[in-house]
Amino acid sequence: MTEQRLTHLDAHGHAHMVDVSEKDVTTREARAEAYIHMLPETLAMIADGRHPKGDVLAVARIAGIQAAKRCSDLIPLCHPLMLSKVTVELTPEPELQRLRIETLCKLNGRTGVEMEALSAATIAALTLYDMCKAVDRGMVIEGVRLLEKIGGRSGHWTLKEGNA
Repeated sequence: MTEQRLTHLDAHGHAHMVDVSEKDVTTREARAEAYIHMLPETLAMIADGRHPKGDVLAVARIAGIQAAKRCSDLIPLCHPLMLSKVTVELTPEPELQRLRIETLCKLNGRTGVEMEALSAATIAALTLYDMCKAVDRGMVIEGVRLLEKIGGRSGHWTLKEGNA
């Protein structure tokens, strides 16, 4: 494995925002996922639209999209990006007592969108927790990870089982 230096540190070890002005504008895309485990009754309530707070999935989807758009406000040294697409898919997996969250972020730009996709997945999961904690405080958020990134100097990367 080739040694890589951390791009957010200068030669003296001080944190700084990476200068991307000389990078080529390319189409960049990233997909991420997260899971939230819950009681079967909680999952059924969400999936059937019977939650007292309303359409929990719609609120979580909007929260995830908003998180991707606001990523640079949340994570120091992230560049503000003009995202062209953000999707948040929420899939009940009753056999595993969980909801799967998959996000996609896309743009034409000089820097990647991995952090935006990861932020979207995480905030969607946190929103689900917040909206459902009154009925299920034992929910567990886990498995937040990057699935794929496309574009830029490093090209196409896909998560392979075993490197997570």
